[in-house]
Amino acid sequence: MIRFLRSKATAVSIIAGICGILLILWAWQLPPFISSIETTDNAYVKGFVTMISPQVAGNISSVKIQDYERVKEGQLLFEIEDRIFKQRLDQAVATLDSKKAALASSFQQEESAKADIRSAEAAFTKSELNWKRVEPLTQRGVSSQSSEDSARADRDQKSAELEVKVQALKKILVDREGLKADVESAEAAVELAQIDLDHTKIYSPRDGRVGEVGAKLGQYVTAGTQLLAVVPDDVWIVANYKETQCANMKIGQPVVFSVDALDGYKLKGHVSRFSPAAGSEFAVLKPDNATGNFTKVAQRIPVRIEIDPDQQYVDKLIPGMSVIPHVDTSVDPQSHGK
Repeated sequence: MIRFLRSKATAVSIIAGICGILLILWAWQLPPFISSIETTDNAYVKGFVTMISPQVAGNISSVKIQDYERVKEGQLLFEIEDRIFKQRLDQAVATLDSKKAALASSFQQEESAKADIRSAEAAFTKSELNWKRVEPLTQRGVSSQSSEDSARADRDQKSAELEVKVQALKKILVDREGLKADVESAEAAVELAQIDLDHTKIYSPRDGRVGEVGAKLGQYVTAGTQLLAVVPDDVWIVANYKETQCANMKIGQPVVFSVDALDGYKLKGHVSRFSPAAGSEFAVLKPDNATGNFTKVAQRIPVRIEIDPDQQYVDKLIPGMSVIPHVDTSVDPQSHGK
């Protein structure tokens, strides 16, 4: 009887030892428990988070939304006091009108200068004909030398006056280019003033939900001040797998992931792309492995997982949620897609 009990206790100890060894092998995924499923708890839901900031400074005159509210693309979110910007626009428009008037006056001056030239040309022609008439008479002694000198002086004076009129016209044409540039500059100033006025109204750039509204009515904000964030509905998963887990991963392989916030509810997706570098390469402070205290650590490779559409609770996923993905690396993506 004692021998039987001893043999039974020995058998129980052996079985317990075998079970312990098998448990360790299973926990470390060692043969014969090697699995084609790669999993990690270092994974999160990601999405586009657009920070909304004004492009002009001023006091908030109107807040059109509340915390966590759903918004549509183009929906008005904030208004900034616009009286100063309206005055600047009016001032720019007045300056533009002044520059346009100066340019229009230039064309009138051109016509007046051309008329002066025609008059000067007529006077010069008359004086030259008079000189040509008097000169031969003087040579024949019919007219006095003083008459010829007077006629020549009058011709030279009329010629000089004509040249002055011609130069005045050239100056008008040259100055006009500057006036045109002034008009273009004034038009640009009007456009910039209009843009600044338009920027006093801040709209949502896309559909989504807003975060906490950081701007309050009457608050003074400057260009670049973060007022709130708009989070669209498009989400995906970024799973940071160890480099040793990525050997057999391929784009298109199926993924099943559980969501902590949904009490472990499982959803489906697929591997869509891999990061071009390990996560440590994007760190602000990169590790220096050239020192003598090197300790090898498995690097993490960010893997993007697209969520399959038309699933229950997909609309409940928001950026930042923790998930646990399971990638089936035994599946051939090409045959799986057929």
